[in-house]
Amino acid sequence: MVNWDSNVFPGILGRTCDRPCEPACRRGRIDEEPVAICRLKRVAADNRDEVKHLMPQPPFKPNGKKIALIGAGPASLTVARDLAPLGYELHLFDEQFKGGGFMRSQIPSFRLPETVLDEEVDYILDLGIQTHFNRYVSSLKEVLDAEYDAVFVGTGAPRGRDLPDLPGRQEGDANIHIGINWLASVAFEHTHKIGQTVIVLGGGNTAMDCCRTARRLGGEDVKVIVRSPFATMKASPWEKEDAMHEDIPIIDNHVPKSFVIEDGKLAGMTFEKVEAIYDENGKRSLVPTGEPDVFFPADDVLIAVGQENAFPWIERNLGIDFDKWEMPVVDRTTFQSTNPRVFFGGDAAFGPENVITAVAHGHQAAVSIDLFCHGKNLLTERLPPFVNLQSVKMGIHEWAYDSKIDEYDRLRVPQAPKTRTLVNRKQEVELGFDQLDGYKEAMRCLNCDVQTVFDAPKCIECDACVDICPTSCITFTAFELEGGDENDLRGRTKVPALNSTQALYIQDNLKTGRIMVKDEDVCLHCGLCAERCPTAAWDMQAFWYNVTKADGHKYGPTVTGNLVQIQRDGNAAV
Repeated sequence: MVNWDSNVFPGILGRTCDRPCEPACRRGRIDEEPVAICRLKRVAADNRDEVKHLMPQPPFKPNGKKIALIGAGPASLTVARDLAPLGYELHLFDEQFKGGGFMRSQIPSFRLPETVLDEEVDYILDLGIQTHFNRYVSSLKEVLDAEYDAVFVGTGAPRGRDLPDLPGRQEGDANIHIGINWLASVAFEHTHKIGQTVIVLGGGNTAMDCCRTARRLGGEDVKVIVRSPFATMKASPWEKEDAMHEDIPIIDNHVPKSFVIEDGKLAGMTFEKVEAIYDENGKRSLVPTGEPDVFFPADDVLIAVGQENAFPWIERNLGIDFDKWEMPVVDRTTFQSTNPRVFFGGDAAFGPENVITAVAHGHQAAVSIDLFCHGKNLLTERLPPFVNLQSVKMGIHEWAYDSKIDEYDRLRVPQAPKTRTLVNRKQEVELGFDQLDGYKEAMRCLNCDVQTVFDAPKCIECDACVDICPTSCITFTAFELEGGDENDLRGRTKVPALNSTQALYIQDNLKTGRIMVKDEDVCLHCGLCAERCPTAAWDMQAFWYNVTKADGHKYGPTVTGNLVQIQRDGNAAV
């Protein structure tokens, strides 16, 4: 339920999330592999008890406000989830026959089983959402004229980019497919097979989904060909690994030159070999190597070179401004367009992103819609996040959390054998952690939510914490903060603090005139400093950070405890 409250789709995201949180995980700074946060969310979702009775229970008391949600993807569904319990009459429109948006049409079922998708979408629809599926909205003006108090547009980025000017494109059209359209055709069971030899153009996650799907629909020789170097492809590293595990080669540094047509039919493609050259500013250029063009045969080609937004159904006289790229002008805080009644989110707001970003947009758009419908200012009356800091010390040497740091390497998620997965496109590849492995992986967490908090007046400067720290992250040194150079300070720490992107934790006002410096980059949050301190100058405090949701205007933010913020002023550490 904790996951459901914030991430909305724990089972879906536990399988498909782009994992923006994991690069920030400090475990990855200790032993190079972050905690498998994404896959642990799946463990929680797959092993949950019955939760339906814990969710908001309709019917809800009507508040007299009526909202239209156009597009049934993750952004719109999040808005619906947040606003339904507040009494809004919500109408959800989508041209598909079920909710889910691109989660249904573009994420293959071997990554996201339809049963998981249906269940988590239905949790939201069962809150009393009025659905209008199989209905394409052809005019925003008609929607606005239907007396909705506000409209949320979450239609995604539905147009796949093409290569219309490449020679042979028109002649080979029957066997050249736009990637996202082809994935949707497979998902809705309009397409059941593909040629034996397949080329996939593109280096993003959609290209990885295309090539892996092609393997399951009869493609025996499937290859991904991308213009960029392998290391700079947009696809997630694990997506590339999964494709290569299924015997799909990724050929980089090849720029498409033409589709080759023989006897009126697609025969393959030619490519120019390039290399990446970087100038003094780090800007990349792809320069031909001068080698002969390369020909690859193909029965079919899937083009997955990007997606674009498309708003032909939005009239241009409704007070909604569009920029030079034909994108709506949307406020990045409120998600309100230049027409106060119309809000955008997900890929429809700022271009293609991912599911978790769409969820974040949905939460914030719901806050704005709620404020707007109550006549409040969307910026000045928008509450900041809820922050709480509280000691977790239970006794002189007891903590309310496990301070043991396990030395497990990151566990690998088990996969079904290729003999099963490549013959059945609905066979899920990743099987997920069992509960024991989930527990082991969770124990790799360094408890970043439990902060080391230093109370300078209590410190007797015995340096016992310095001696006991297993990573030597604590330093007491003479340093003048006013006008001091941060790089100089980083060099004075017991072990040089080299990661300048991680702020130092600094406390002055010590009796000897020294300052305490802690390198948060390598702190394990083990609590040994607090255990060893004879005067309780160190404490371990649990830190809770909750983003305010649509009902947050009813409750003020709470700040308790002692939170020290580190700011930078030029080169000085303050």
